[in-house]
Amino acid sequence: MQDELNTIEIRVSTRRALEEELEFAVTRLQHVASHARTRGILVPRQDFGRFTASLSELVPYGTTLERRA
Repeated sequence: MQDELNTIEIRVSTRRALEEELEFAVTRLQHVASHARTRGILVPRQDFGRFTASLSELVPYGTTLERRA
């Protein structure tokens, strides 16, 4: 798979925007993950208002894990 399909950068300034962007990113990544069923979704907080949502072999398929980087 191409890397741009596996990672989504999120930059927001409000809580509402964060919720909307995270929902979009997780839904998109769930679709990509459903093809191989080997990776879950990892969402680390990079900085205030900056997150990265990506497929990760460290997270079981069907799981979304949020954490601070």
